[in-house]
Amino acid sequence: MGAFDRNRRVSLLSGQTTRRRVLLALAAAGIAAPRTNPARPADRRVHRVGWLHLGKAWDLGQFRRPLAELGWIEDRNIAIEPRFADNDEERLSALAAELAQLPVDVIVTQTTVAAVAASRATATVPIVMAGSSNPVKLGIVHSLARPGGNVTGVTNNPGVGFITKMAQLLKEAAPRMARLAILARGVESDVWVEIESSAPRLAFTVVNAQANTHDEVPDALAAALRAGADSVFAPPNPINDAQRKAIVEFALANRWPAIGGDRYFVAAGGLMSYWADWVTIRRQAASYVDQILRGANPAEMPIEQPTKLELVLNLRTAAAIGLTIPQAVRLRADELIG
Repeated sequence: MGAFDRNRRVSLLSGQTTRRRVLLALAAAGIAAPRTNPARPADRRVHRVGWLHLGKAWDLGQFRRPLAELGWIEDRNIAIEPRFADNDEERLSALAAELAQLPVDVIVTQTTVAAVAASRATATVPIVMAGSSNPVKLGIVHSLARPGGNVTGVTNNPGVGFITKMAQLLKEAAPRMARLAILARGVESDVWVEIESSAPRLAFTVVNAQANTHDEVPDALAAALRAGADSVFAPPNPINDAQRKAIVEFALANRWPAIGGDRYFVAAGGLMSYWADWVTIRRQAASYVDQILRGANPAEMPIEQPTKLELVLNLRTAAAIGLTIPQAVRLRADELIG
């Protein structure tokens, strides 16, 4: 073999060795590198996700964006089917049944009553709660650690003691508060029991302002005023959410410190709110949807409780009702309005 042939053979062998090394390196990189689109390429169908909400229609960007980050892109491998009940609880059952019959691969619910309606509509379609209270007590899951059925997701409060914490924050913001009106439905026994049990320790008495329908809210507030109430606690529920403006206007007219369940209450003119961060809850819900679409069993997915809570204060309202919020409370606020 001549020198040229020997050199050519060495060159070929060297090239093959180099190519093998490159292929091995690429393979290793493919295993180690994060996937740019986590959705399984073998599953090319478009998944349908229902969204069931008691309230009015609004932009679902806070849910769509984290889904997209997880590889679920609308018009490519996922379609979202939103249904809003416009604060009419009676519509939820029909909307839930409609989503179940489409069919959809997952139903995401926001608000407790939406979760209940979805669980009654189907026992087979996976349901992800994007905020719900007392799912165990309501009987839609067996336990938080092991739901055991087709419902999983995220609650919207950390459990026992949270309602007391809300009342305590209102007392700290308005130390002269003495008679607190509880504007809640009769079925919300946990709210009544918890606040009544903590009232002596927090140095106030409870005034009944029960409202079981939208029309009962004005009368309940007026009756509380006649009973000497000087403040109001409006826990988030379908009635209080729909009557937010009326509640806030009544509180302002009577110079009542008022606490509600989310920043919308404060943005409408309420004094303060303390609740879970809804943006975080929707991101958590998107993670549950992602896992279920990849084959996870909702019965075995533990239900999470919120870890990020927001205190929002309205300084304009405080000034309007003649209240100076203590600096210690202001410094704890996540957001100040005004």
